[in-house]
Amino acid sequence: MSTHPARSLSRVLEDFGHTLLDLLYGDPDAAGEIGGVGIHDPYDEQHYPEHAIVLGVGVQGADEIGRLLRYLAALGATALVVRGPVDDADELEPVVSETGVALLALTRGASWSQLAAMLRTQLAEGDVGDAREGEEQTLGGVPSGDLFALANAIATLLDAPVTIEDRRSRILAFSGRQDEADAPRVESILARQVPERYLRHHEEHGVFKELYRSEGLVHVPPPTLGDEVALPRVAVAVRAGDEFLGSVWAALRKPLTPEREQAFLEAAKLVALHMLRFRAGTDAENRLRADLVTTALEGGAGAVEALGRLGLVDEPTLVMAMGLAPERGEDHAHVTAERQRLASALAVHLTAVQPRSAVALLGDVAYALFPVPGDTAHARERALQVASNFLARTGERAGAVIGIGSVAEEPAALPRSRANADRALRVLFTGRTGKRAASIADVYVDALLIEMRDLAVANRDELSGPLARLVAYDAKHNAHLVETLRAWLDAFGDVITASASVFVHPNTFRYRIRRVAEVGQIDLQDSSARFAAMLQLRLMTMDDNGGARAQGTAPPSSTD
Repeated sequence: MSTHPARSLSRVLEDFGHTLLDLLYGDPDAAGEIGGVGIHDPYDEQHYPEHAIVLGVGVQGADEIGRLLRYLAALGATALVVRGPVDDADELEPVVSETGVALLALTRGASWSQLAAMLRTQLAEGDVGDAREGEEQTLGGVPSGDLFALANAIATLLDAPVTIEDRRSRILAFSGRQDEADAPRVESILARQVPERYLRHHEEHGVFKELYRSEGLVHVPPPTLGDEVALPRVAVAVRAGDEFLGSVWAALRKPLTPEREQAFLEAAKLVALHMLRFRAGTDAENRLRADLVTTALEGGAGAVEALGRLGLVDEPTLVMAMGLAPERGEDHAHVTAERQRLASALAVHLTAVQPRSAVALLGDVAYALFPVPGDTAHARERALQVASNFLARTGERAGAVIGIGSVAEEPAALPRSRANADRALRVLFTGRTGKRAASIADVYVDALLIEMRDLAVANRDELSGPLARLVAYDAKHNAHLVETLRAWLDAFGDVITASASVFVHPNTFRYRIRRVAEVGQIDLQDSSARFAAMLQLRLMTMDDNGGARAQGTAPPSSTD
């Protein structure tokens, strides 16, 4: 069992060393506590948490790494991770000694995204433990909820590397000594997921079925998949009553003794307690964060305190609102799960680019408090870029859209920023803009039109004036004067362009526009009359939810 705190660099190396990370230079024991994870982007303004471990994605060469180490030292970072192997690494030893920033190398073949996710998981375990001060901090001698420490403890009992997996065979934690296992195990660790080919093999041979129903150990002979060489496995289910929480797997080079088999069974019960405690702590932390975000968005007396606890007090902030475009007939449970998944993904993404961001799913919308320190003049563009990058990564299939509110210079302005984010989100839901992310400044006029339509519906207003007369005439005579007026206005009175847009001869169009003036009793030379007609036409093409709908005019006819 580890004696290092979960948030220390020594603990990170103890858990991930030899499998994901190698220490090139630096003293991990002198590094202190890690404050969070940051991702270096040379083309963007950097905002790292204090004492961050920074992932230098794409950073290569001793000169570039050396410059980055000095830059991170000025920001108070703890460590830098670069892709290994590093050329001329010996040139960096004096730089590390000078800056005090430890230099680590990511194993070839490992994924940056998986490393970031696993680091955040381990650091979150430290947070959950810290949040329970005054309570019992250990379970079975292992820090409560610390699955990595527990995996190492079990590996010591069995003298074999182990993994703790969830119900979907995703790796929650793993012990050291994974280099003593086999290639499939290392592949699972790097991907944080058991390879699909082995899942299919276990499914076909009834391994999972036996694991789900068995109270004892499940012995799995080494699978035969091509030329791959794998060790035999022993697995045990992790249960809390009738609920299947996951499983623990050990890769064996020699059979377990009866004493070790019994110890493995007992360890599974301890794993269940830790998984439940960690889940409860994570749920409590998520609820607390959601409450703090809600309080901040509501403004009032509690907003300042909530922002202080989120680390966002006295800093300009704007609100992002992310929602899923409504799909009729979609399974409610599926949509709810998808919203939660996207909210979690947004939290990870924003934390990488702006560590002080806070995200919470409130109802059907995920709200993000996005701090914009420094130059607030470009805050909207930066937030729009960050949101667009996230949506590009999630893909169009997810169907998410993000509305961006106004910059709140003080806590009292956050409710207004949220309202503007909601307004932008509603415009995006209509599909009129063709965008997936927009700020309120970009869609302000569309938002006003939607709200005018809402007001008209609430007041039970009926169409009146010239446009009402044209609609009635079209319905009675199977004409298309409304369409003619719309085309003429859209073309700024250019008959040639307008007639081409509705596929009629210019002389025919001129005749129709004269009929528009006669039937509608409208003076088309009056700018106020033209504006009123344009506004009513825009409102006519919006449904009650603000979306576009059919114009409602009769089909074209050759008569008028």
